[in-house]
Amino acid sequence: MKEMGFHKGINFGGWFSQCDYSEERLNGFITEKDFAQVAKWGFDHVRLPIDYNVLENKDGILCDEGFARIEKALLMAKKYGLNMVIDLHKTAGFSFDEGEKEHGFFESRAYQEQFYQLWEALAERFGRYADMACFELLNEVTEAVYIDAWNEISHECIRRLRRYAPDTMVLVGSYENNSARTVAALTKPYDDKVVFNFHCYEPLKFTHQGAYWTDQIVPEERYSFAESNITDELFETLFRPALETAEKYGTELYCGEYGVIDVVKPEDAVRWFQTIQRVFEKHHITRAVWTYKEMDFGISESRMDGVREELLRAL
Repeated sequence: MKEMGFHKGINFGGWFSQCDYSEERLNGFITEKDFAQVAKWGFDHVRLPIDYNVLENKDGILCDEGFARIEKALLMAKKYGLNMVIDLHKTAGFSFDEGEKEHGFFESRAYQEQFYQLWEALAERFGRYADMACFELLNEVTEAVYIDAWNEISHECIRRLRRYAPDTMVLVGSYENNSARTVAALTKPYDDKVVFNFHCYEPLKFTHQGAYWTDQIVPEERYSFAESNITDELFETLFRPALETAEKYGTELYCGEYGVIDVVKPEDAVRWFQTIQRVFEKHHITRAVWTYKEMDFGISESRMDGVREELLRAL
């Protein structure tokens, strides 16, 4: 991934995903100046989360306008020397967010067929960008009970999209919302162009303090970096199962999301990023920070201006 120009990236979360899907949002949340900015900051790629309903309706009827939006983003990235991860953040019948009430994907052949056909369409349209774009099949499988089905589904999906995109790198993550620990549950990659993907927001009580959308956090509690036991050893331990599994199968690791919520003091956020970066670099783990703008994690917000140079060096 690093050799392909996917070393240090940033998410454009909230543009084509986790949003109200209004024309105002889809046309204006991210613009050319944002691509220019992340390139100026030294990033080499963007991860672009996309919900299926930007690309098709619930019956699987494709929306040309949605595909045109992705192509426009790819061309903008290319203009500024950036590569891109095309990430399907939500598919019909499944979302990592229970609040979106998407259910049944792992049990339904119909939903799975819709998923395969969507990826075939994406591969047919964007496989020619294999030198600058890679595909992420699905964001954050949640429950352990899904992993056997997911291993089968992901292999079948890659088999089918390879007809149109034989050279495109494909990212595959595991359950427990793409945790590094569960990478060990993934089966042998379909081919040598598959990279294992994970996310890291550990320790959650630090990176998500104040979060209102998860029952794993008491929103009123606050933690400083100093009292959160955040060390290189913490991340070494967390990443070890993923590193061992990647080595076993002769593939690489990519961390598609990592970040710190905006209630954390900027100086403490930088210390967290510095710590995890040392471990990323030691083990040659490529990555994309969550996220560029707003979404409770935006690193472009003015609150980070006082630590901007330190922050960018730590990503």
